Amino acid sequence: MAGGWWAKAQAGGMLLALLGWVSSCVTTFVPLWKNLNLDLNELEVWNMGLWQVCITQEEGVVECQAHGSFLALPPELRISRLLMCVSNGLGLLGCLLAALGLDSWRACEDKPGQKQRLLLTGGAVLGTAGITTLVPVSWVAYNTVLDFWDETVPDIVPRWEFGEATFLGWFAGAFLAAGGLLLACSARSTSATTPPAPACRQLPTMRGPGGGHHPHPKIADLVI
Repeated sequence: MAGGWWAKAQAGGMLLALLGWVSSCVTTFVPLWKNLNLDLNELEVWNMGLWQVCITQEEGVVECQAHGSFLALPPELRISRLLMCVSNGLGLLGCLLAALGLDSWRACEDKPGQKQRLLLTGGAVLGTAGITTLVPVSWVAYNTVLDFWDETVPDIVPRWEFGEATFLGWFAGAFLAAGGLLLACSARSTSATTPPAPACRQLPTMRGPGGGHHPHPKIADLVI
């Protein structure tokens, strides 16, 4: 019963980790970190991401332009680029390590200690990937809130607001962290489900002429 529960925990942790990693990759590259609606022209919606800015018109036409210079970007966008790329790499590495340590994976079946270490390492790497995703998303969201409520900016100036990628990034970081925690906690199952060592079998005895039992000749020779 306990082994089945741990197997379900590993499957759930792996599913959360994969969903978080895919969501983190999507968050990194979609230009939906910030949205801007112009009061003078409500037919256009501006979207900003880490790599480009896009303008969506009412007809459904989307025009995108990459950021001109990396150094010209605000600090939060420059650092967010680096952190999100690191998060994607850590998420992939954590999923691979954790997959090799799963009980259902046939590799290293004769080395339960090694499988346990792989699960623990994979869970820790996934947790780090989750934090690395949450930090840049939260930083950009914090600066967006500060700019939106900045009283020094006139009211007629349009304000950037949260984009869909902000919420997707929060979910991605939470999924990565939760998946890594589940996988790390389920690592104890590898030692708990290790089959016990076979019991020692007693050597057969020989029946003597009088019906009695005598030890094996080789053992008797050793005793003499």
